[in-house]
Amino acid sequence: MSQALVVDYLDAFYNYLNNEKRLSENSLDAYRRQLTAIFSKHPKLKLSQLDVQFVRLILSQAKLAQLKSASIHLRLSALRSFCQYLVKKEALPLNPADAVSAPKKDKRLPKNLDVDQVNQLLDNSNNEVALNLRDNAMLELLYSSGLRLSELINADIKHVKFDTKTFEVKFGKGGNDRVVPVTQTALDKISDWLAIRPNYIKPNTDQALFISTRGSRLSARYVRERIRQAGVKTGLNVHLNPHKMRHSFATHMLESSQDLRAVQELLGHQNLSTTQIYTHLDFEHLAKVYDQAHPRAKRKSDK
Repeated sequence: MSQALVVDYLDAFYNYLNNEKRLSENSLDAYRRQLTAIFSKHPKLKLSQLDVQFVRLILSQAKLAQLKSASIHLRLSALRSFCQYLVKKEALPLNPADAVSAPKKDKRLPKNLDVDQVNQLLDNSNNEVALNLRDNAMLELLYSSGLRLSELINADIKHVKFDTKTFEVKFGKGGNDRVVPVTQTALDKISDWLAIRPNYIKPNTDQALFISTRGSRLSARYVRERIRQAGVKTGLNVHLNPHKMRHSFATHMLESSQDLRAVQELLGHQNLSTTQIYTHLDFEHLAKVYDQAHPRAKRKSDK
């Protein structure tokens, strides 16, 4: 074991994440980036050298490179998962990364669009251009149902249920499927897109809901860029991305319903604590809810 190289186990680890853990493409890419950054500098590292001292060295190098705390956490998490895999395969006796803690992570709440910005984005698209119509349908679906980017690009036509106004989410995070509601506006825009979709179908085109002009399923990178461009074209003074649409959906649903459990189900979160990061309601809204709901806070109207 002492002579075996750590890098020889990386491909097997990525296959394990993909086939057994069923991580999304984005998560798998994140693991690969972090581990490549680590072991590209230590290609001859032996299993016997993968110890607590090495893990601390990696964190020190990350700090010297002035990586943000979130990036350092991600790097340590990737290394810890890889080491745990090596323990599972009996290549390591224990996980050295378990004994090391990353620096305290800065708590940053993701920003969302307000309702006026969402309306500006979704109502002012130039749908006379075919691809704008497709992109606007994607944006409407993201906001309608709180989809992840991976769930959007993996969607097939058959997953849209026009009769029940629902959408079947397949291959969600962790391999969990779910059914979510869809607004009539989103369904109408999807119908408009499906009417022109045959213009781009090529031989062997699969049943992907959203396709490129070449008839292929869209990539995550392409969708991110198209959505960024949509934000610029409609005059939004924010950096628009797919997760911002999902986050805006979650925030607006919570502000209106106050039902954390329901939003958890809609988002497909396994743990309620994950959903709680979306609860940063502004103080004015909280104060209004408090005044209306608390028995001792209700105020009599001025005479």
